[in-house]
Amino acid sequence: MITYRYRKVMVITPRLRLLCVEDDDFAAAALADTVAGTEFDLIRCASVADGLRLGAGQPFDVIIFDRMLPDGDGTQAVAQLRALGITTPVLILSALERSTHRVEGLDAGADDYIGKPYDTAELIARVRALHRRHGIASHSAVLIHGQFECHLKARTAFRVGRHIALSPKEFALFTYLMENAGEVVTRDMLLRDVWKLNFDPTTNVVDVNISRLRRKLEDGFPTPALETVWGSGYRLTDGT
Repeated sequence: MITYRYRKVMVITPRLRLLCVEDDDFAAAALADTVAGTEFDLIRCASVADGLRLGAGQPFDVIIFDRMLPDGDGTQAVAQLRALGITTPVLILSALERSTHRVEGLDAGADDYIGKPYDTAELIARVRALHRRHGIASHSAVLIHGQFECHLKARTAFRVGRHIALSPKEFALFTYLMENAGEVVTRDMLLRDVWKLNFDPTTNVVDVNISRLRRKLEDGFPTPALETVWGSGYRLTDGT
């Protein structure tokens, strides 16, 4: 007779650190209730200064920034974090939810933007998605296509070894083009995946940022970096 022994395996879900920068006590308490029972441990502060200090000085998996804080605008704080090289995913949670406000926040370097009031299930899903995408990106730290290099963790871009200084939104746009190198990306794809907008904000935000990125990628080089495919979208060349 054969006796089988079974060993019980316990799967432990790691705790994740979530920083919330919110000055409204009621809103902060509501967010704490939202994440209660999830895999996130919530750390809260109430000012831009503390958000910058904690966000730049401690490891977090995701940061949630309110826009209207007593000592400044949360979008400016996000831009400062990006300028410091902090790559932690950031979600802006704000009562300002017009399309122009969303564009401002995403252009500043935020990865997502949700207006108040929000659906609690959607908020948690978006926070998890940000953490998941960041984890995938960290495993592929460098993208290479022809003459171009995209260093994801350092948030730096190079062409033939020459560093190209990009704004947070230009870097996000460059990263997306590198991930789809050689393929045509449409304006709708860029609005959805780079600006996180499921609608056309009736502005030329895509064209303006593409134009700026093209100038920076092609400055001093004899061959084009970006092709405009009329009626379709844009394609990143290999630079040769």
